[in-house]
Amino acid sequence: MRRMFPILAVLVALAAAWYAAVAPMNIRTALDQAKRAGAVVTPEGARVRHEVSVWRLLAANSEHIPAAYSLDRPRLPTPGQVAGELWKTTGEMALRGRAFSKRSLLYHGWITLQATLWGFALGTTLGILGAIAIVYSRVADMSLMPWAIISQTIPIVALAPMIIVLSSQVGVEGRGVPKAIISAYLCYFPVLVGMVKGLRSPAPSQLDLLKTYNASARQSFFKLRLPASVPYLFASLKVGIAAALVGTIVGELPTGAISGLGARILIGDQFGTPLAIWAALFAAALLAGALVTLLDVIQRITLRRMGVHP
Repeated sequence: MRRMFPILAVLVALAAAWYAAVAPMNIRTALDQAKRAGAVVTPEGARVRHEVSVWRLLAANSEHIPAAYSLDRPRLPTPGQVAGELWKTTGEMALRGRAFSKRSLLYHGWITLQATLWGFALGTTLGILGAIAIVYSRVADMSLMPWAIISQTIPIVALAPMIIVLSSQVGVEGRGVPKAIISAYLCYFPVLVGMVKGLRSPAPSQLDLLKTYNASARQSFFKLRLPASVPYLFASLKVGIAAALVGTIVGELPTGAISGLGARILIGDQFGTPLAIWAALFAAALLAGALVTLLDVIQRITLRRMGVHP
């Protein structure tokens, strides 16, 4: 309970701030609906209403504030509305036997998860191989690392359409491969940096000791460098899996995809349904949390088997 209290305190503070922001964000829409229903709104007249500050509108129309918390299409929905939309598009669909209907977030989450895992596997593999090359080759260290750093300065939103176009030009059909490549692009860098740090973490005295035992480079890698890098690797993987998920969602936006959490966000924006956007965003956050938690469990088991207590 002592460990959970700080987390719960932060959640309560965020929820309170969220609820407090709902009224200022939605008051103009609530007043629009009230005026169409014939209610008296102060200050009167749509001509000047947008020139009046939100706080003045709230003070002069306090009786309309509750309506700002129950709009069908709010600019900022309440946490309860988002939770209701999540349940409607996940649990309720599952109870009806339509868990993988195209209107279910479970279906769209599965589509996004598949591309994320492929991109995560590709990015992790490239990151580990690149780290090994950098640690064991001065040429790779001087050439690969600067380019890896420079590559992260390119906005993924600008790079994603280029990857999609190039994939189609070389005959790659479907949207899965471009999304996995974009996902791997964001994933490999944290893995690369973490593994370089981990492989270089053994002390010089430890490396000298292996030399006195006449250990080969392969033995030094598997007996010392690789075990020492495991904690660094898992820390990087947690960052990498979250980045891979972001890359997949970003990759779904310019592809015109109709499936995936990114597609749900795009469709919600096009049809003016903010609740659908917020539900997809929270579904992505929950998916990222589940993936990071899974990696944390694997880390604890792995380190415990290695005799290291995290």
